[in-house]
Amino acid sequence: MKLDILAIGAHPDDVELGCGATLAKEISKGKKVGIIDLTRGELGTRGTAETRDIESQDAADILGVVMRTNMEFADGFFVNDKLHQLELIKMIRKYQPDIVLCNAIDDRHIDHGKGSKLVSDACFLSGLLKIDTKCEESEMWQDPWRPKQVYHYIQWKNIEPDFVVDVTGFIDKKMDAVLAYKTQFFNPDSKGPQTPISSKNFTDSVIYRARDLGRLIGVEHAEGFTVERYPAVDSIFDLK
Repeated sequence: MKLDILAIGAHPDDVELGCGATLAKEISKGKKVGIIDLTRGELGTRGTAETRDIESQDAADILGVVMRTNMEFADGFFVNDKLHQLELIKMIRKYQPDIVLCNAIDDRHIDHGKGSKLVSDACFLSGLLKIDTKCEESEMWQDPWRPKQVYHYIQWKNIEPDFVVDVTGFIDKKMDAVLAYKTQFFNPDSKGPQTPISSKNFTDSVIYRARDLGRLIGVEHAEGFTVERYPAVDSIFDLK
């Protein structure tokens, strides 16, 4: 299955929080979108790996992605090395995405920056002819594949975006997908320990960040991304 967009996050819920509305918009336009979670979020203070498995699938169903899988790397302890790169290369070559969206380049959680660099490196290496990988299902050798673009969504830190996407009309679907993670986010009836993302202030911030980015480009809501290389346009009239 070839994908138009492959969104990758260090933890279940990273993708929904970082670029859920962008994915929902592209899916509505007929694009094939998939999600890969690097870990099961097993070190999370609230919930369990098992509850995150269920929540992540619920969120995937809400967004309408065509596939979601988990690499089951070690939460908090995965590293950017050959072993992890090769496992990701297999997935990139399997799904052949044109665009990869991944974690913020720098963030509060150490896995976000690590995940960002791991995915970026794997996308580059995936295009090298002399790296041999096999598809695990078919045992067939895979062809090299390098995505056309790798973009990084914004997470906890207020990183200045290189470009923003108008996601007006899709913020509700994003928040429905985010709140599918019932064990993680604000719930006034929860008896679980409080975390930086379990407050109402945090879930409110997801919306007001989108509203503020939208304000800056004259729309209702927007999501921001950073780039690894300059995006090109055919004409200055393509810029809004």
